[in-house]
Amino acid sequence: MIALTVAEIAKIVDGTPVGDVNALVTAEPFFDSRQPIKGGIFLALNGETVDGHSYVAEALEKGATTALTTRQVGASCIVVTDVLTAISKLGAEIRRRLPNMKVIGITGSQGKTTTKDIARHVLSLAGETIAPQQSFNNDLGVPLTLLRATEKTRFCILEMGARHQGDIARLVQMAQPDIGVVLVVGSAHIGEFGSRTAIAKTKSEIVSNLTKGATVILGTYDEFTPKMAAQTAAAVISFGEENSCDVRAADIDVREGCAHFDLVTKAGREPVALRLIGRHQVPNALAAAAIATALEIPIDKIASGLSTAEIASKWRMEISEVGSILLINDSYNANPESMRAAIETLRYFAQERGGRAWAFIGKMHELGGDSNHAHQDITLFAEKMEIDHVIAVNTPEYGEIAHSQSHVQHVRSFDEALAISKEITPGDVILVKGSRAEGLEKLSDALRNSLLHEETEKTEETAETFEENGR
Repeated sequence: MIALTVAEIAKIVDGTPVGDVNALVTAEPFFDSRQPIKGGIFLALNGETVDGHSYVAEALEKGATTALTTRQVGASCIVVTDVLTAISKLGAEIRRRLPNMKVIGITGSQGKTTTKDIARHVLSLAGETIAPQQSFNNDLGVPLTLLRATEKTRFCILEMGARHQGDIARLVQMAQPDIGVVLVVGSAHIGEFGSRTAIAKTKSEIVSNLTKGATVILGTYDEFTPKMAAQTAAAVISFGEENSCDVRAADIDVREGCAHFDLVTKAGREPVALRLIGRHQVPNALAAAAIATALEIPIDKIASGLSTAEIASKWRMEISEVGSILLINDSYNANPESMRAAIETLRYFAQERGGRAWAFIGKMHELGGDSNHAHQDITLFAEKMEIDHVIAVNTPEYGEIAHSQSHVQHVRSFDEALAISKEITPGDVILVKGSRAEGLEKLSDALRNSLLHEETEKTEETAETFEENGR
């Protein structure tokens, strides 16, 4: 963060300073007193069960310079009407003071975090780049990311999510992106918005609120996103797999679960070999390539960056091997589009390895009245992909596969799922996926530990047999 005095910050956020007004803030804000940032600002946020004001003294003792509060507390604080509003004002001011820093805002129904991870890697090859450390994509996360910037920061990548119409518009007006990206309009959070049309309207706020000198990057993977080009006076770059796209993938091939393709732009054609699992990563890689193209990074450097990028965020297509068994942990989140992509990836791996495909799938949240139909569609898709075993974890909505010999096994707990996993044999491939609230990362860990235990027992039995025969 740019160094500012308590007095300067108080003026920016329209707050009243308490304590040493000349004290210098040299680091970004934080809100967890257990993970203090020396020289930073502690945010006294009010949660459902915790009042951050109770931890102001602790944060100051551990090195915070001051705190943003809504009442006077502790030896140093800046009293404001609302902490979230204040941090947004501070983020907007830091953005204003760094006019040479290029800001990229990314939104979409899925793929934001993965695209952010890829883009961060590619852009870091050209200059200092910051991006959300987690999925910080709201009124708190976006300014927190901005406030990590300094005079040395060349690129700042922001995720922009929404729960209501107007959320993205507010974030764009604060962060003033040079580049606005819409990946895709899907059905994630359709329970909140009511329809994909309403979701598209909300996602388009990033386009309609950009300034004329900015650049809009639009995916071509749904019927809504390309039409957003008509809502802006900014320059538009399209990405996808059609010949008409400004940034496109040609000759896509999937090998060992990873996509290989030729990246094609006006600058030429370069081969790309992704390290990321799943064909569905191609759109995310192309979005990152379009961002880098807009920033005039050479195509050979873009292709190299795409080919070496790895996902930094947890529980997204994490691959682990136990003997010859492959486990795919994709338990961070789930919606119909990402669930189909994960199941398709599972099928790719199972076909290549010659084993059976096991899908341990949990509930997809926030689908509203379409929930039952959406879950049953996934069941039918799993049949189409010839998934050998579909285990629905505490999700009766998946139902059965009608008019089919296939069968969905329903379990009510992780223990029941683990009992079924005893049937997994060498060469098989396992997928674990569901919405974050389902906590399926715990099931993934339990499956891995169980398989490791069985593998260890088999190894010990083999060693004992070898030793006995040797005698």
